[in-house]
Amino acid sequence: MLSEGLIVLVRSIIAFITLFIFARLLGKQQISQLTYFDYVLGITIGSIAASLSVDLDSRAWPHWVGLATWTVCVLLVQWLVMKSSAADKYFSGEPVIVISDGQIMDEAMRKSRFTVSELLEELRHKDVFELSEVQYAVLETDGKLSVLLKPEYRNATIQDLQLASPAGNMSLLLIYDGMIVEKNLQLSGKKMPWLKQQLKSKGIKDLSEVFLASYHLESNTLYIDQYKDKNKTADPQLI
Repeated sequence: MLSEGLIVLVRSIIAFITLFIFARLLGKQQISQLTYFDYVLGITIGSIAASLSVDLDSRAWPHWVGLATWTVCVLLVQWLVMKSSAADKYFSGEPVIVISDGQIMDEAMRKSRFTVSELLEELRHKDVFELSEVQYAVLETDGKLSVLLKPEYRNATIQDLQLASPAGNMSLLLIYDGMIVEKNLQLSGKKMPWLKQQLKSKGIKDLSEVFLASYHLESNTLYIDQYKDKNKTADPQLI
């Protein structure tokens, strides 16, 4: 029993390291753009790695060879997809228009095996409850639905209202885990006495009480988040 446990431990470590290396070789596409083909490949490679770990009735090296073979096949497919648009369409599929000018494309829905109930559910997830408001709806290769509303139902943009765009500066982290971020404090143009005064005004006597404090240059606001839940404030402190 003990020897079997040691064998499983060693084989699991080998499978983990191997799968980690192969996953790094495959890149992030399996996560960021998970098509049905990628999904099947991921399950298969994971299943081989699991067998490598616990299937003591067989030797380890055939599983490793299988794992390496599948990984090479995936790399080959990725190379073909990058080099050929035809291969990309074959392996990844094509986006399909399922709604055009408020009308459901029945034939496209049938070919995609995408039901009306699934379509309506995806639309509700995007806060769309009326088909007539949709200009186009596209079923992407990863199964997600992209929706373009008709112009009269779209939210007005800053450009539509002819307003000046805000600068949109990022907040500077001044305190993290009770420690001052000196570089950001200098970039903010503020000094240590100013920061201590702001903390004092919130009843904070020591930096160790602060989990996070950030300063937004454009709005001149300081956000303070303390360790103690009872002292936490949901609103930023206005300067």
